[in-house]
Amino acid sequence: MTVFFLSDYGTEDEFVGVVHAVLTAASPGLTIIDLTHHVPAFDVRAGSHTLVRASPHLGPGVVLAVVDPGVGSARRGLCVPVAPPGNGPTFFVGPDNGLLIAAAEQVGEAPIARAYELRRNADVADRGRSFDGRDLFAPAAAALCGGVAPGELADPIDPLSLVRLPGGVVEQGRRSDGRRCVRAEVLWIDHFGNIQLAATAVDAQMAELPRTGTVDIDIDVPDPLPGRIVRRVETFAELEPGELGLLIDANGHLAVVAGQAPAARVLTVVAGQMMVLTW
Repeated sequence: MTVFFLSDYGTEDEFVGVVHAVLTAASPGLTIIDLTHHVPAFDVRAGSHTLVRASPHLGPGVVLAVVDPGVGSARRGLCVPVAPPGNGPTFFVGPDNGLLIAAAEQVGEAPIARAYELRRNADVADRGRSFDGRDLFAPAAAALCGGVAPGELADPIDPLSLVRLPGGVVEQGRRSDGRRCVRAEVLWIDHFGNIQLAATAVDAQMAELPRTGTVDIDIDVPDPLPGRIVRRVETFAELEPGELGLLIDANGHLAVVAGQAPAARVLTVVAGQMMVLTW
């Protein structure tokens, strides 16, 4: 079986390697796929979005996700079983801080029906409580891969009690001059500086966003930045170097991009800001 491992641990310290060691010691022959360990530190929402993007492409196994600013506190450790219609992951393991929920429901194509709070191993009490990836989540993930039932590791809890994160903001409307607009949150800036918005291809269709031509963009900040014009395109190759464009990205979201350049740097945009598209 496979463990799909995501964290904000980075790769400069030994944390990822130690979790690997715990997993393989508990379940020899286990396959581990590192989705990423460079989620911004403590950024649970970024980790959740990353899981949502990755989960449709994962096979059977356990998703082990650790972005956990509340480690050592009263927050719960979770095992969330899902029943994917296809061959997707069957368990999500990690903290009860909203990190797992959107991806688990996406994989199961339904609201979460069962959830469990992991029980702690008293044998690790002398190690402190600052490394649950090693001491709580990795052993649980390995056990699940070995065929152990969730009820042997954890106690049932009400799925309605799980912590949930707010969804990305998407609003439709009209400007004072009558033009249509969509106001959408910036969800993610990728390695290339592409700006993924919360608005999806479905949102674009519902708002009747044109497939060709140009769109005005404004960024909502305390002092709004001057508007910029972007061209509607389908591929990066349609853009001249440095030219701004708006396309549907590989995850089905609207994205502001630039030809062979980081659009986020050109526009000085960061995740969490709001962008208004007007046409």
